[in-house]
Amino acid sequence: MARMTGWEAVVTGLRAEGVPYVFGLPGDPGHLYDALYEAEPDGGPRAIGVRYETSGAFLAMAYARVSGQLAACFGCPGPGIANLVPGILEAFSGCTPMLVLGVRASRLTNGMGAFQECDHIGMLRPITKWATTVETAERIPWTIRRAVQLARSGQPGPVYVELPADIGKDKAEIPPYVRSLPPSRPAPDPAAIAEAANLLAAAERPLLVTGGGAILSDAGDAVAAFSHRFGVPIQTTPAGRGSVAETHPLFAGLVGLYRTTFPRETYEGADLLLTVGARMEEFQGGFLPRPEGAKLVQIDIDPFELGRNWRPDVAIQADARRAVEALGAVMAERGAGPSPDWVATIERGRAEAIEAARADAAAALADGLPFKGKSVVAAINRVFGANTILVKENGGQDLWAYYWPYYQVLDEGCCVPPAEQTAMGYGVIGAMAAKLARPDRQVVCTTGDGAFQMAIHELGTAAQEKLPVTWVVLDDGAFGWVQWSQKRGLDGRIVATQFDPPLDVVGVARACGCDGVRVETVEGLEAALEQAKAANAAGVPFVVDVPVDQAHHHAEFDRFQGFAPAADAARA
Repeated sequence: MARMTGWEAVVTGLRAEGVPYVFGLPGDPGHLYDALYEAEPDGGPRAIGVRYETSGAFLAMAYARVSGQLAACFGCPGPGIANLVPGILEAFSGCTPMLVLGVRASRLTNGMGAFQECDHIGMLRPITKWATTVETAERIPWTIRRAVQLARSGQPGPVYVELPADIGKDKAEIPPYVRSLPPSRPAPDPAAIAEAANLLAAAERPLLVTGGGAILSDAGDAVAAFSHRFGVPIQTTPAGRGSVAETHPLFAGLVGLYRTTFPRETYEGADLLLTVGARMEEFQGGFLPRPEGAKLVQIDIDPFELGRNWRPDVAIQADARRAVEALGAVMAERGAGPSPDWVATIERGRAEAIEAARADAAAALADGLPFKGKSVVAAINRVFGANTILVKENGGQDLWAYYWPYYQVLDEGCCVPPAEQTAMGYGVIGAMAAKLARPDRQVVCTTGDGAFQMAIHELGTAAQEKLPVTWVVLDDGAFGWVQWSQKRGLDGRIVATQFDPPLDVVGVARACGCDGVRVETVEGLEAALEQAKAANAAGVPFVVDVPVDQAHHHAEFDRFQGFAPAADAARA
C-alpha cells in the first residue's frame, strides 16, 4: 500500500501499462494534470495539450492506429466530456483502443445540481466498451487494469473511467498496481478452417478483402504471404488500407465506394470472397449483394460481426492473423497452389490500371487550373514517395486519395483513414498523432477545405509540439460532397454549403506558427510539395492550398451511388 491521491494512482497505472501520452485540455490542475507533471521526469506519461477536447480523442485514436499502443485522452466535467464524444464515437466505430479519463462531481454534491454535474456514464455507455465511475480510491488500480484489458482485448475499442472530484484529489492508501494481461489471440476452429480450405480449393477466382481487423491483429505479412503462395489477389476496405504495401504484385485496389474500374471488375468477377476483419457495410460492400454466385468466407474476432451484413458460407471466429496462418498451413498441406490464369489476369489488369491512372493524372494536370484531385494526389505520391504516412479525410475531393492507383500506399502501416463515422477534422488532427507515433516517417494529410476549417484550431498545437506534417488542402470553396448532392436535388439549389469569402488558408497557417503556400500555376504544384517536404525536414509544419475542380469525380463515384457516369471511366 502507498499513500497518494487518486490521480497519482491513475498515473501510476498508466505508466505501468506503457501509456505514453494523455491528450486533452486541463481544467483544475489538481485533476490529473498535477500528477502528470510530477510523473513526466520519471518516464511519463506526458501531457499534450490541445485547443479543443475533441482533438484529444482524435489524437489518441490516430496514435493507436499508427503505433499499435494504447493512448489516453482527458476531458473536464460536463462540456469537456461532451466535446470528447465525436472522437470516442469515431474510435468505437473503428474498433480503436482508447482510454478516456474524466472527472465527475464529488460524492458529497453529486445529484444536487453541482457545478458541471452531468451523467457522463449515460452519455458514453452506448459508444464505449465500458464506462464506469470509481467509487472508492482503493479500486483505482483494479479499474485502470480492467479498462486497459477491455480496451485492447477481443474487438478493441474505447473505454471510459471517471473519478469523483474528491477521490481524485484526496490522498488514500492505494494497493500496488498489477499490469493487465496481454491481449488474447483466439485460435480458429480447425473444422471451420478445413471447410474454408475446401471452398478455396474449388474456387477459380478467389479474392481476399482486408478490413481494420487485419490492421489490429498485425496480420499484414501473413496476408501478403498467403496471397503470394496461393495466388489470391488482395483488396482492402478503407480501414484495411495499409495492411499490405500496395506494391504487392497481386494488390488490386479498394472495395465499395472507394474503388476504381479495375478493382470493381476484379471484385465483380470473383467467385469466392475471403474477408479478414471486414464488416462489408454499405460503403464497403456496396448497396448491392455480394458478387453473383460467389462463396463467402468471413474471418472476424467478434461473433457479433459474423453474418452482420452477408451470411457467410463459412464463418471463422478468431484472431485474423492466426486464422490466415492456419488456413495457409492447411492449404499448403493439401498442395494447393495459385490459378495461373487468374494470377495472370490480375497482374495484367493491375499493370494496365497503374499506367492508365498515371496517364490520366498527367493529362488532367495539363488541362490547367483548377486542378483535378487525381493530379494532386498523384503528385503527392511522386514527391513524397516511400516512407510516407497518408492521413485522410473523407470528402468529395479528398476521395481521390482513396482511389488506387492514383495514390499508392507504398509501405505497410502507412495509411490512417477515418472510421465509418467519418467525423470531419479527424484526419487533419490525426496527422499530428501519426508524426508523434512515427517521427521517422513523413506524414501527409489530404483534406478538403471544409474539413480543414473544422480543425484549423490545432495548427497551433502542431507548431507548439514541433510536429512537422504537411496538409494538402483540396480547396473547392465549399462543402463539396454535400453540394454535389444538392445539385442533384429537385431544383439544384445551393444552401449553406458555399464559402464566401473563401478562407485564406496560408494566412491562417502562418498565424498559427506554421508555414504554407497557395499553388497558382500548374508548374507550381510539385514545387509547392517539394517546398513542404523540405520545410518538414527542417521541423516546420506546412500547408499547401490547392484550388480544385469541385465538379470532377471519378466515374465510379457516380456509378456506385446510382448515377450514370458522365463519361467512360479510364481503366484505373
